[in-house]
Amino acid sequence: MEQFALTQDGTRLAYDSVGEGRPIVLVHGFASDRKQNWQNVGWYETLTGAGFRVIAMDCRGHGASDKPHDDAAYGDKMVSDIVRVMDDAKLTRADVMGYSMGGILTVGLLMTHGERVSRAVVAGIGETYFAPRSHRKGIAAALRASDPATITDPTEKAFRAFASQDGKDLLALAACMGADRTMYTREQLGSCSTPVLVVDGENDVQSGAPEPLAQAFAKGSAVVVPRRDHMTAVGDRVYKEAVLEFLQGSS
Repeated sequence: MEQFALTQDGTRLAYDSVGEGRPIVLVHGFASDRKQNWQNVGWYETLTGAGFRVIAMDCRGHGASDKPHDDAAYGDKMVSDIVRVMDDAKLTRADVMGYSMGGILTVGLLMTHGERVSRAVVAGIGETYFAPRSHRKGIAAALRASDPATITDPTEKAFRAFASQDGKDLLALAACMGADRTMYTREQLGSCSTPVLVVDGENDVQSGAPEPLAQAFAKGSAVVVPRRDHMTAVGDRVYKEAVLEFLQGSS
């Protein structure tokens, strides 16, 4: 059932609460939403069938949530939004799983509100988490381009095409992409004592291998999804089985 949480800056955040049992919060990737990233590829069914209560949010700028066009509305505010949804859903603590951008936000949540997270799955991010992110400004400019034919960079063209799907707000997504957000060093991540699972497709050149990121966490582990890339790993059976095994494991 769709519900809405209201942030301190007045942004409305849409989320689903489905099933009963141990709670898990799902945070989708850039230019996606809770249905495209999670529901449509079977995650709601997988998790509720395993006895979890699924709280799947639309990040600001995405889905049914509000879509401000100002870069200043995004960045680290998106980490605080996860906490706000948890509060609205009356969750003191929960498992959290994020994909791609959602994985980066989940890392931010671990580092700023680690007491709220029982276990974390960060997927669609890996060794490139530690790489410079100067390309984000170019992608933001591509999303704002009045004529997509002027975009020549292949990565920027791909982002523009995905963000141009029906129902998506290019200017909101450009602001989200262009905003600065806090990224953490290996040394900083080493202070996190929460169990973390890092999952990436074998052919995911955007994320890179999961092991270097997993090794930065004190209790990190890694899984590679065979023959999958950034777009195709998210619904894969290997990914789902690894997550259920991890969530049901002991600390």
